[in-house]
Amino acid sequence: MPVDPTELADADLVARCRAGEQVAWRALVTRFQHLVYTVPRRAGLDEAAAGDVFQATFARLFEHLDRLQQPERVQAWLVTTARRETLRLLAERSRPHVSAAASDDEGDDPLAAVPDPAPLPEAVLDELQQQHRLRRALERLDERSRTLLECLFLADPVPPYAEIAARLQMPEGSIGPTRARALQKLRRALEDEP
Repeated sequence: MPVDPTELADADLVARCRAGEQVAWRALVTRFQHLVYTVPRRAGLDEAAAGDVFQATFARLFEHLDRLQQPERVQAWLVTTARRETLRLLAERSRPHVSAAASDDEGDDPLAAVPDPAPLPEAVLDELQQQHRLRRALERLDERSRTLLECLFLADPVPPYAEIAARLQMPEGSIGPTRARALQKLRRALEDEP
């Protein structure tokens, strides 16, 4: 029976990508797409520029796939590459080639609209990696547990318990104990997450 690529560890997924499996490549991109896209967005780049960073990052991964020394650390490699691509774009944008019209729109300082080219702090990158781990762990939960946790902790605003109970077809009084079990499942999924 064929193995579902989404169930594979990072190193195994990279090995299958090296073997030319397109399904594995799609699974690898899907696994890390949000993480890679978030790096340039957190640095202040717009969606189009973040898309450029995303594309360049995965293109570089494809080029260097056979040379990855530690395939189990592909996530760190992608974050580092996305960060470098982001910094490259920010540096290009900070070069003084602002038109007079743009200068008038921005007031006295023509560089006011240019994002801060300072490197992303390691704390931000760590937070992005933690968010990615949490997202992956949530994806591995059963649908009921995942939906409950998303409603209680990710929805903005948090829906009333009556609405959550109706959505999950459960009594309102069961939400608390079910939440405790769902958090326990999430904790175990996070422990299994590399």
